[in-house]
Amino acid sequence: MNIPENLHYTETHEWCLLEGGMARIGITDYAQNELGDIVFVNLPEVGDEVVAGESFADVESVKAVSEVVSPVNGTVAEVNEELLDNPALVNEGAYDAWLIRVENAEIGMDVMDAAGYAAFCE
Repeated sequence: MNIPENLHYTETHEWCLLEGGMARIGITDYAQNELGDIVFVNLPEVGDEVVAGESFADVESVKAVSEVVSPVNGTVAEVNEELLDNPALVNEGAYDAWLIRVENAEIGMDVMDAAGYAAFCE
C-alpha cells in the first residue's frame, strides 16, 4: 500500500496536500483498491464551498458508490476535469489523480500523518 509521507489522511480515506493556503484533495490508494475499478466521479463546481467532515463528491466503482469527505473548509478553486472523462485515472495513481483544489483551505477535522494512517489501515 502506497502512503506518501507529505500528505494528511482522514479516517474516511481521503488525502490532503496543503500548499500555502491551497489544498489538493483525493482518495487514498487504500480507498481506490477497496473500491475496485472507478467508473464515474461526481465533482463539485468551482466556487462551491466545502466544509470539513461533509461530503463534496462521490466516486462510483463496479462495487459501490462512496461519498468523498472534505478534510478542509474552503472554496473549490479547481476540479480535476480529466477525471470526468477518465475516472480510471484514480485507479492508475490515486495520489496523482486529485479530485479538487481548495483555496483558503483550513483543516477542520482530525487528520493523520502517514504513520498514523498506515496503523489505522492495518
